[in-house]
Amino acid sequence: MHFEILVEDLSGKAMLDILVPQIIGSEHTFDVKAYKGIGRIPQKQNKAVDASKRILLDNLPRLLAGYGKSWSTGYGAVIVVCDLDDKCLKSFRTELLAILHACNPAPETRFCIAIEEGEAWLLGDSQAIKSAYPKAKAAVLDAYKPDSICGTWEKLADAVYRGGAKMLVAQGWQTVGAEKSAWANNIAPHMNLATNQSPSFSYFRNKLLELAENVE
Repeated sequence: MHFEILVEDLSGKAMLDILVPQIIGSEHTFDVKAYKGIGRIPQKQNKAVDASKRILLDNLPRLLAGYGKSWSTGYGAVIVVCDLDDKCLKSFRTELLAILHACNPAPETRFCIAIEEGEAWLLGDSQAIKSAYPKAKAAVLDAYKPDSICGTWEKLADAVYRGGAKMLVAQGWQTVGAEKSAWANNIAPHMNLATNQSPSFSYFRNKLLELAENVE
């Protein structure tokens, strides 16, 4: 099976390029496509959007419809990975499913939502963080509750970045983005995928395993 994985930013791609092969094994193929932000679900799904801006949710109706029409049955699955941020999980998932149900035909698709942000999946393995960053602040990591709504990336910054999130933000958002990608590249290789404490990561891992194992 081929997995087409859509993520909202480069740090998500950096993390999943490392983790996905460990989950699905060598019998399957995958491609992680990074977008330039999450955007919003269009109120009118047939409304024209500027695909060149590569904003994930803005383009999602067009993308899923395209996969549905071009893929043969059983060829692959689309995995949409995005942050919950401050949205209601139930409502957000309902909106995403509505996009999928509007496709005819609809591709095999799973929506995997990081609670609250993608850094929650890294924070789900504190030992991996300590392996990548031996000077990480144990008190910050120990106080973190998996998948809590707490300013997730800021929490990771407070643990591993000198001066914490406040100092990192002061460097500008381009530096923030680069640091997030560095965290992904440095921490992901150390992660134990079977024991990760993030429920939303476990959901993602299990959906990939189910799809990979059910291929005839």
